[in-house]
Amino acid sequence: MACSSYSTYLSPEKQKELRETALKIVADGKGILAADESTGSMDKKLKPLGLENNEENRRRYRQMLFTSNPKIMGQCISGVILFHETLYQKTDDGTPFVKILQDNGVIPGIKVDKGVVPLGGTINEGTTQGLDDLNARCAQYYKDGCRFAKWRCVLKIGSHTPSHLAMLENANVLARYASICQQNGLVPIVEPEVLPDGDHDIDQAQKVTEVVLSYQYKALVDHHVYLEGTLLKPNMVTAGQSCTKKYNCGDIAKATVTALNRTVPAAVPGIVFLSGGQSEEDATMNLDAINKIQLKKPWRLTFSFGRALQASAGAAWAGKDEKAGHAAFEKRCLANSLATQGKYDGRYGTAETKASLFEAGRVY
Repeated sequence: MACSSYSTYLSPEKQKELRETALKIVADGKGILAADESTGSMDKKLKPLGLENNEENRRRYRQMLFTSNPKIMGQCISGVILFHETLYQKTDDGTPFVKILQDNGVIPGIKVDKGVVPLGGTINEGTTQGLDDLNARCAQYYKDGCRFAKWRCVLKIGSHTPSHLAMLENANVLARYASICQQNGLVPIVEPEVLPDGDHDIDQAQKVTEVVLSYQYKALVDHHVYLEGTLLKPNMVTAGQSCTKKYNCGDIAKATVTALNRTVPAAVPGIVFLSGGQSEEDATMNLDAINKIQLKKPWRLTFSFGRALQASAGAAWAGKDEKAGHAAFEKRCLANSLATQGKYDGRYGTAETKASLFEAGRVY
């Protein structure tokens, strides 16, 4: 039915493509490897290993991840979020990274935001830039093999934050991005991250997460975004890093799933959690508890982890031992695959994987 106040909807063919891609990304036992660190943030991975942050070392690091056991990659990883530079890089033998992923049944994705910038009129809050040329970039990325995209916004819990302005602005930026992606055939991953910085308890974290997600879905509906062709990438609901009260996996699972039930439409096919500075093992155990808990869950619940899939692998690789890097990465893939099914028993946990990965005020 035509209506003058509504934009032209996506064609049935485009809706079908977006819906099918989104469902493939959240297929049983699978999740996303977020390997989209910017050139600057790769410094934090390479410098501790004694490696210079140059294009060749960044390429070698990503090659180590992408050339892991194809069987395990195909079993556990549905998609990889790439940085622009990485999308066009190749392995030592000249095979494009995109082809390596596609041959393993892994869908290439792309980070399309251009970083967080200050939001005037707020107390140290931000918004995310990159909309100006997004349409042309999305069209090109689709031609180059990408089928989904990621855009991250951040919100902070404090005495006066997140403000109405910050929640409204970030929700609308994400909705505009999502609309542009869908017009170009890319499934948008919508990421309104509530940061874990602070001393707030889990109840406050849950309330703020619910409000942020409520703003977000209002904006997506306002922009006529096709929800069946989207994925949500939220934070798990955890207490602030400085909170003195400690909560277990069951507490986090209950708060997280309750917040999602109150805010996320059932039309959304899947939720791919970020790890948010949790240790590798904590992120996996919490994901497992989220999938075990006996609450209504109309969406697939899986992972889109960066640090929580890479930390032990990077340390084992250390710039020289690709086999050791593969082994460590494959264990985290298997652990998180089990967690998406509520079947993880801690079998891959080590002292290294239990180390905190939190960085206050982290910039991506």
